[in-house]
Amino acid sequence: MGTAEEAQAVLDCIFHPHTPFGGTAVEEEEEQPPLPLQEEGVFVPELLEQATELEVQGIAAAEAGDTEKALKRFGQAIQLLPARASAYNNRAQTLRLEGDVAGALEDLAAALELSRGAGRVACQAFVQRGLIRRLQGHDEAARQDFTQAARLGSPFARQQLVLMNPYAALCNQMLAAAMRKLRGPAGGEAEAARNDE
Repeated sequence: MGTAEEAQAVLDCIFHPHTPFGGTAVEEEEEQPPLPLQEEGVFVPELLEQATELEVQGIAAAEAGDTEKALKRFGQAIQLLPARASAYNNRAQTLRLEGDVAGALEDLAAALELSRGAGRVACQAFVQRGLIRRLQGHDEAARQDFTQAARLGSPFARQQLVLMNPYAALCNQMLAAAMRKLRGPAGGEAEAARNDE
């Protein structure tokens, strides 16, 4: 029989399946409300409109597979408003798609610095950098980035934290075993047959 703490951990996993536990939880009261998508009032409106249009063109080009054109548009947006974080974040994604991970990390660092680690752009930059770090095998650094993104409201970052949490994996295994026992021998065999397929 398990301890009271183990029982509480299982109950937490059941009632809060998307919340990591074991020291990496992101408490609800720590979350910041989503910030506005636009940076109105910070930049000259005409320049902001032009830079936004260049980014839209860059995103469309990247989605069409024309990364060269996308990088050009993002570069133009950065030249127009070098203190705006969004274009750096978008260019980082395109650089990563081209295999320039170092360049992507530089742009993500710029996006995080310019955004002061707050708002939608910072949230996206933390997620992107977390994914790169995870692919590089730097799990602790990735966990820190996902934690920041989760605090900024990213459900994807929360999911990544759960996936990276060994206690969550253990809890899922325990729950699966308990469900097989509850289903009885016939249910457990049917489940095993589905898993073998």
